[in-house]
Amino acid sequence: MTDETRPHEANDAEGRTPSGFADDRGAAPEPSRPDFLPAGEAPPSGGRPPHGDGWNRPGDPGRPEQSGQAGQPGQYGQSGQYGRPDPHGQPNPGEHPGPAERPGWPETGEWAARSGEGGHDPAHNPGQDPNRNPGQGPGPAGGWGDPSGRAHHDTAIFTTPAGPPPPPEHAFGMGPGWAPPPGPQMGGAVPGGRRGPRTGTLVILAVVIALLASTLGSLGTYLLTRSSASGTDPSFSLGKPPNGSSARPPDSIAGVAARVLPSVVSLAVSGGSGANTGSGFLIKGGYVVTNNHVVAGAANGGEIQIQFSNRKSTPARIVGRDPESDLAVVKPDDTFGAPQATLGNSENVVVGDPVVAIGSPLGLTGTVTSGIVSSLNRTVQAGEENSSDTTWFSAIQTDAAINPGNSGGPLVNANGEVIGVNSAIATLGRSLGGQSGSIGLGFAIPVNHARRVAEELISTGVAKKSRIGVTIDQTYQGAGVRIASEAERGAQPVEPNGPADKAGLKPGDIIMEVDGTVLQDGSELIAVIRNKAPGEKVTVKYQRGGREKTAVVTIGTATAQPSPTPS
Repeated sequence: MTDETRPHEANDAEGRTPSGFADDRGAAPEPSRPDFLPAGEAPPSGGRPPHGDGWNRPGDPGRPEQSGQAGQPGQYGQSGQYGRPDPHGQPNPGEHPGPAERPGWPETGEWAARSGEGGHDPAHNPGQDPNRNPGQGPGPAGGWGDPSGRAHHDTAIFTTPAGPPPPPEHAFGMGPGWAPPPGPQMGGAVPGGRRGPRTGTLVILAVVIALLASTLGSLGTYLLTRSSASGTDPSFSLGKPPNGSSARPPDSIAGVAARVLPSVVSLAVSGGSGANTGSGFLIKGGYVVTNNHVVAGAANGGEIQIQFSNRKSTPARIVGRDPESDLAVVKPDDTFGAPQATLGNSENVVVGDPVVAIGSPLGLTGTVTSGIVSSLNRTVQAGEENSSDTTWFSAIQTDAAINPGNSGGPLVNANGEVIGVNSAIATLGRSLGGQSGSIGLGFAIPVNHARRVAEELISTGVAKKSRIGVTIDQTYQGAGVRIASEAERGAQPVEPNGPADKAGLKPGDIIMEVDGTVLQDGSELIAVIRNKAPGEKVTVKYQRGGREKTAVVTIGTATAQPSPTPS
């Protein structure tokens, strides 16, 4: 080790002396050490190193190899360190192996042969070389050449072994183990019999590691970002919902529905004829307007249960009903503070107006649908023809979806005003294999007619029947409606002293129009007249003998019929 110190020996001519020391021979010698040569090259030519330059030669005073003792560090005995031959040919026990034991080092004869000077191997010729330089080299035991490689008369000259030579003997500050152990570059084996990885191996290993890291990184990125086979994506997000408000303009469908829904109720009716459901709306005085066919099942001891928009329920009773107009009024026990609906004017309705239908179709309470007024004065017959419950009315037609359960609910305009009572729908059920439901044709009783009937039912329990006092000829197939020519079933074609008779109409006259409405059949005449209130005047155009005439008829009242008994 470089930091190791040793005591200076006065006669240590062969070793190095630090520059700070002096011996008894004078000034300290100039520090020097031999140059290491690459394996396979001869020592450079030049001056011969002086005695004590770090090269030990046999024959020097006090050299142990002369007597066959174990070599000192740096010596070249045959069995000593670094394979130097012993002049006596005897191995030095405990030292490094000789040529036979260390692979890669030449035999002693090979050393002489490589010198190029014809010297013989001191191991084979232990005698003195007669041509050696006096005062140098070994004694009678053998001769050694100059390490510089210059031509001399030495008989045993050697070249530097493969790899760097050992350090000089007794070098100051260099103890045992100073020189590196012989490795592959010196022809020796790696300690433990294992070789370290070569540069090419390290490069290949680095490339493989880089490729593996890149592949694993790409695979990880793919696994984190790809969509799985099931279609799920852990990082998928639709973001937060946008900010908004639930407030709507009052004239929008949502605004209209918000105002009208609290006034709409759902009716559940049970009676001897079975159960039925329908809708209705609250009017002044806590009454509910609905259809007659909704509550008819409870006319003879049945029960009616009303549910309001706040989902509170209460029993109700029938106040009055009118089968011809298909209208009825019921009275709930409690209204729970529900507001009354606003009634509009059906005379101001025109085709194309937006409308909203509200009710409980199929028992689904609070259902809202929208559409337009698709037609006016559409004649509708509700119930079986010629039966006591047959209803004829001139309806408002709408394409707003109306289904069973919507009956009795309100049809409102864009102002939230009730303009009709939803009463009937057109279906294809009987003609297409029993299908039923809305096909976009719904019909509502005009609110002006419903207003009058409701007032009469609440006031008297009965509704007045509007008549003009004529009998219709059902066999007539031409344009308009023809008045019968003869009495039928005891009834005269024109009721004596009735509204028609007073206006000058005669049997056989053909009525073409009523208040500008062109009539196509007798049902239309019935529907138009029933929508008029008693005492109201209408203008009638008719033909008699091919000539067109006009008459003004005041609507009369039919014979009063008994009112149903409220339940």
